[in-house]
Amino acid sequence: MLVNVVKSKIHRVKVTGAELHYIGSITIDEDLMEAANILEGERVQIVNITNGERLETYAIPGARQSGEITLNGAAARKVAKGDMLILIVYAFMEVEEAKQFKPTLVFPDEHTNLLK
Repeated sequence: MLVNVVKSKIHRVKVTGAELHYIGSITIDEDLMEAANILEGERVQIVNITNGERLETYAIPGARQSGEITLNGAAARKVAKGDMLILIVYAFMEVEEAKQFKPTLVFPDEHTNLLK
């Protein structure tokens, strides 16, 4: 049996942009993606601490050391610049593997979104 567990989490980043006229996705500073072990194209759950919205999309890399967190496409209607988010990625694994697994948790600077 497979279970779905938290694989990666970026805790408390600020939205830097919202681009409605885009194909869709969330653009994340590539340094944050690497630190959190998030792959390009991987499904990401977005939890908006500011307004309570929850949605899913896929990750695309943004410029390194930019602190970029931009919601693209329809997701842009669910956020405002400056909103605080938690980004979560899940993975399926066998129960025994899940019992031993430790997720990658990243806590960037809340003002700049850069790694501390």
